[in-house]
Formats: sequence, C-alpha cells, structure tokens
Amino acid sequence: MKIEDEIQTRKFYNERHKATLNIVFTSNWIAGMLEKRASTHKITLQQYNILRILRGQYPAPATNRLLKERMLDRTPDVSRIVDRLVSKGLVSKGRCTKDRRAVDVTITPKGLETLADLDEPMLMMDVLQENITDAECQVLNSLLDKLRGYRN
Repeated sequence: MKIEDEIQTRKFYNERHKATLNIVFTSNWIAGMLEKRASTHKITLQQYNILRILRGQYPAPATNRLLKERMLDRTPDVSRIVDRLVSKGLVSKGRCTKDRRAVDVTITPKGLETLADLDEPMLMMDVLQENITDAECQVLNSLLDKLRGYRN
C-alpha cells in the first residue's frame, strides 16, 4: 500500500517530506513485524538484539557498554534488559576481569537455541523476497547509507 493510503493523507510539503514520513512509517512497520516474531519466544526486539550481539561475541563475554554501543536501538536501559534476559536463563552475568566496575555478560546455551529458532523468521526473507528483488535491495541499501552520510 502507498504511504498516502497508509497514513490517509495526500498533503506533503515536497518529495523529501514524503520520503521522511515513508522511512519512519516503514521502519515502524518492520519493527512491529519483528517484535511480533520475537514475541513467539517471549522476548522483545531489544532483547533479541542483545542476544544477537552476544552470539557474535561468543564465547567471549561483553560488557553493558559494548552492548549499548552495538545495539540497533540505542537504549540507556541495557542493564534492565540484561537482567530480564538473566531471569529467563538466556544470558549469564559475571565479574569483569578487566574492569571491576563492569559486568561480563555471556549468552547461555538456551539463549543460543532461542536465536537459532529465530534466525530465519527475523531475516524477513518471506516479506523481502515477495516484495523486492535483490537488485532493488542493493539500491535501497545504497540509498539508506547515502542518506546517513556515507559516500563511496
């Protein structure tokens, strides 16, 4: 559906205004879909993001600071999110050997299993393959990088 129909307006200042609204709307649409998929394992999208980062570090631990730096959605509440993952048995916390003020966070086998179950659905290949080609994905990626200031 076109953005005009989705938000029920035809009034845009210009194409840049329309593009901005389209990006925000589409980002929220994707986040909602991913949130729903993550919830099948009783985790939030932010918790999934932390598990994904920890799997990338595995078997090495990560600090809350590293998690915060690498998160897609930079939230200040990393410790609260980690505590919830600990209570679910998906991560463990321990004393950081390099910095006594920090805590080491490591993904558990249960956390790795949860991510393995979510790998395919979170890629959203079903939506992407149905709606855009690989070539269009390349153009989209290039345009989004360019929007954020990357110049090749």
